[in-house]
Amino acid sequence: MRSACSLFKKFLTDEQGLETVEYAVIAGLIVAGAIVTIASIGAWVLVKFEALETALSGGAAPAP
Repeated sequence: MRSACSLFKKFLTDEQGLETVEYAVIAGLIVAGAIVTIASIGAWVLVKFEALETALSGGAAPAP
């Protein structure tokens, strides 16, 4: 029982690998932010191209 308690305490105080997890979380947040930014810019560009298409076609919707 004593060895199990000491092993558990050693496990709780071990910080090896903690920096790797922190870096992975930071990288994940950066990637998520980049995806949101790129999606927002893509939606904005789509709206601009649709407005340009409408302006070039004389304001009427294109025939199917």
